[in-house]
Amino acid sequence: MEQTLKAAELFVACLENEEVQYIFGVPGEENLDLMDALLDSEIEFILTRHEQGAAFMADVYGRLTGKAGVCLSTLGPGATNLVTGVADANMDRAPVVAIAGQASTNRLHKESHQVLDLVNLFEPITKYSTQILTPEIIPEVVRKAFKVAEAEKPGCSFIDFPENIAEKTLDKRPLKKQSPLPPNVNPDKVKQAADIISSAEFPIIIAGNGVIRSNASEALLEFATKLNIPVATTFMAKGALPCENELSLGTIGLQAHDYVSCGIDRADVVICVGYDIVEYHPNLWNHNPKTKIIHIDTQPAEVDEYYIVAAGLIGNIGQALSSIAALSKHHTGSPYKGIKHRIEETFHEHDSDNLFPVKPQRILSDLRKVLDAEDIIISDVGAHKMWVARMYQAQAPNSCIISNGFASMGIALPGAIAAKIAKPDQVAVAVTGDAGFLMNVQEIETAVRLNIPIIVLIWNDEEYGLIKWKQMNEFGRESNIHFTNPDFVKLADSFGAKGYKVTHTEDLLPTLKQAIEDNCVVLIDCPVDYSENLKLTEELGEMICPT
Repeated sequence: MEQTLKAAELFVACLENEEVQYIFGVPGEENLDLMDALLDSEIEFILTRHEQGAAFMADVYGRLTGKAGVCLSTLGPGATNLVTGVADANMDRAPVVAIAGQASTNRLHKESHQVLDLVNLFEPITKYSTQILTPEIIPEVVRKAFKVAEAEKPGCSFIDFPENIAEKTLDKRPLKKQSPLPPNVNPDKVKQAADIISSAEFPIIIAGNGVIRSNASEALLEFATKLNIPVATTFMAKGALPCENELSLGTIGLQAHDYVSCGIDRADVVICVGYDIVEYHPNLWNHNPKTKIIHIDTQPAEVDEYYIVAAGLIGNIGQALSSIAALSKHHTGSPYKGIKHRIEETFHEHDSDNLFPVKPQRILSDLRKVLDAEDIIISDVGAHKMWVARMYQAQAPNSCIISNGFASMGIALPGAIAAKIAKPDQVAVAVTGDAGFLMNVQEIETAVRLNIPIIVLIWNDEEYGLIKWKQMNEFGRESNIHFTNPDFVKLADSFGAKGYKVTHTEDLLPTLKQAIEDNCVVLIDCPVDYSENLKLTEELGEMICPT
């Protein structure tokens, strides 16, 4: 006879069955049974200081590992605090399972303290949202939540767990973990794509985050090299092809006509590999109705008037690339050589610029110099995100994490904590604006308490820099974007972290080196010169495409 378990204990056993190692969250009255059951589990509970931080940690952990990150809250305001991080994970295609405690089921039918309909609240921002109304269904609900969250395209599952269900007892066990593999692509579609590519004069590849999620970066490199086709990546696919590779044209998605855009304008065939339309809408790059699009992904193409595919290959991305390469013609010459040369020049124009405050280009140049290829930077959202996407030379998959689906401010600090937990041998750097940093500043305490060494590089301009950039471009004047900041060095000290302030541009590089050597929680206050934003807009507006 099976051993009787409390429902909360069965729930934890199901999480163990899914190979969960960490749960990020904040406990509450409605998940007391679950929290107690975790004490007898090998799962480590990472106590955060805000549920949004917990959700962002689960988001980045899921993205880096491919296994669903798990976050936990109580009911009501605890659950609503999860919403932004859950939405971010869902639109950024990161696997996450979010769990919230709930009031007893005998309170759910009426107006009651802190009670919300959480299933309907989370339904629009998840792939699967459900409530456990009887303990017998726990194994099925947990198994489905993880299977759905981790299946392509990944996203978030949400489970509402009422407190009176959690305390019931029953005889049940977890279900066998099963996940389907993507099928091989249709051979007829392979030949169709190969024929189109072979007859192309100026083919180009747009690689999206699906390449990284599918572990197809090596296959992409072999495909591009064998056929001699250049590659542009989306923000979230940086590193899918090493930036230093001669076929890398850098990153698309700046929403301005950048040098890489010249290559896409010229292309007669665009090969979209693992491309998520949520990142960079095709109406921003597909300006020629005669351009043929080849769609290679795990899911069919989204219906969009600017994304009508000439050939669609659905299934295993790596296998698709290898199969097409075996039948396609090698393209001779380097029609995009002038574009590549100009992009390389932009990477190094400000490497030795010592003007202060520090130019964005110099910050990223110095950061690249101190980090190994596999080290990880997590970009927050703001003006600095545009510079990271454009200028940071990522050399490996998942070494540059950018939220570009939901694109939520506040992700960098908790994301860096999760990155260091997921990849303890890599340096983890939160690259953040002063505004985004203060949105989840409380998680500095989490990192210090748990002795998780991260570096927080704060681009300090005392304003919402990206909004100012947009305002000046559109209206020629700014509106309500200025604020003041605390002394970040003293703030770091108050948390028990180390703090440094950059006062001369030439001090940034040694400060970054020292922060890595410190191997603790470090905040670096770096004043940034965002006059470069408008200079970039002007440069791109006057740009003549190199040939």
